[in-house]
Amino acid sequence: MADTVNSLATRVHELLVALFTQGPAAADPTRDLHDVVARGTALGPDGMWLAAAGQVTLGFLAVARGQTDQGIHHLDAAVAGGYNDCVALHSAAIRPLHHDPRFQALYQRMRITTADLDEFFWLHQEMAIMTREVQDAAVDNIGRIDSGVSMLAQAPMPTREPHTAGVLISRIDFAATQTALQRAVLKAEFQRSSGNTSLSLIDDSWDYSRARRDARHADDLDSRRQRAAEARAFVERPGAGALLVPCPPLGSITFPG
Repeated sequence: MADTVNSLATRVHELLVALFTQGPAAADPTRDLHDVVARGTALGPDGMWLAAAGQVTLGFLAVARGQTDQGIHHLDAAVAGGYNDCVALHSAAIRPLHHDPRFQALYQRMRITTADLDEFFWLHQEMAIMTREVQDAAVDNIGRIDSGVSMLAQAPMPTREPHTAGVLISRIDFAATQTALQRAVLKAEFQRSSGNTSLSLIDDSWDYSRARRDARHADDLDSRRQRAAEARAFVERPGAGALLVPCPPLGSITFPG
């Protein structure tokens, strides 16, 4: 079946979820990402951002493996395809490249609008919040003896029309992070729930009253977290600029987290 933008975007999402869930050693996506680059390129102008999505992931993987030259090569190709997430390029993994003239050159080629920059900050801030909430939920569930299953609260995906295609790349990253974290939470929750169910069947002294209290407390926490996530939904600032301008100077951005 012929590729479409939607089908290839779904493929990129799947690859990122596997990478985030299993890690690069267990789910090395290098070959598949090169395939995404080729297939995105074959789609023409509409697929350029998907090719760039493959390139940027290859770049981050190469940098993580200490392959600086290869990493910069992929990041340069990503920028040529429309990647402009200057917030992501201030993450701890990429900061060691900031003094490399080749990286400085590709960074200086990027252009962005104020509204898109606002969304980049929101996307990365929300990914950091989700990661913290997974950790908080694990602590909250220590000693919980009910058999209920809690979901990870998730803020809605922004629906504004972005000014640059680079936002679409980071939205896939955001969606994949949501999916991977949700799966991790559900796996832990099902293990706890099934364990408590088994114990309640064999333990004559099982405290059912406490289990009901734990369930009510968990439901209350879940509701509050979901309302808080919905309240954090991205809202475009009135008057946020739509003019393409250079990204903020390298080193001037504090990565959320």
